[in-house]
Amino acid sequence: MIEKKKLSVLLDNCLFGNRMICREVTDSTNLEICCARKEGAKEGCLAIAEQQTAGKGRRGRNWSSPPGENLYFSLLLCPQTEPSKASMVTLLMAMAVVRAVRGLGLDGKIKWPNDVVLSGKKVCGILTELFFESDGGYYVVIGTGINVNQTVFAQEIQATAASLKTELDFADVQSTIDRENLLCAVLKSFEQYYGKFQADGDLSGLRMEYEEMLANRNMAVKVLDPKGAWEGVALGINDTGELLVRRPDGGVEAVYAGEVSVRGIYGYV
Repeated sequence: MIEKKKLSVLLDNCLFGNRMICREVTDSTNLEICCARKEGAKEGCLAIAEQQTAGKGRRGRNWSSPPGENLYFSLLLCPQTEPSKASMVTLLMAMAVVRAVRGLGLDGKIKWPNDVVLSGKKVCGILTELFFESDGGYYVVIGTGINVNQTVFAQEIQATAASLKTELDFADVQSTIDRENLLCAVLKSFEQYYGKFQADGDLSGLRMEYEEMLANRNMAVKVLDPKGAWEGVALGINDTGELLVRRPDGGVEAVYAGEVSVRGIYGYV
């Protein structure tokens, strides 16, 4: 079980974790945050669970949540930007996870827009949801699942999923990664990125760092647009987080995550 007291000490003076909700089992940490908001929770509220029974990813996909091995957590955010920019925080969380993963000596990268991958396999998924309130304001819930110490995966995802432990390849199979320290590293990095985003109002000040982490950069990709799939080369992102893809005719198109999917032509990333 995640040690709440230990995590509180590690997160001292951090914006995130000013209130913690720790559950052994919950339906979804995102739903925990929504309930907490209705009860008056402020920005920075953190929900953590050992197991989720209804965890979900993008486009309504299920997120496997076995107990006691990984990190499943959600944050309450109240960005001081217009709602149209709220989705950008998803990229910030991906960056924070990559920075924490690299702190373990692993070469984490981002498969645009927000999947964290190691050796071409997914180790982290992020789901951001926006909710409007009766007073005209809004809040954001960003949920994150990181495969930390899991070593066994369902057959249908074995080819595309991994964990930090499997990638570290411990000599001692009983060794585990400290989840409290890892979560602290993620949240402190996210606080820095979030502050920069709030100050700039977009991702302009973080583009270079994000692009350095981007697994798709300068690689051939297939854009699965509902209007018709096409191939190009991923160049990076613009200030709002859209993927810039060069078409075969030399033109560059900004791809929006909500409209299309991008897959590398060879392999997962």
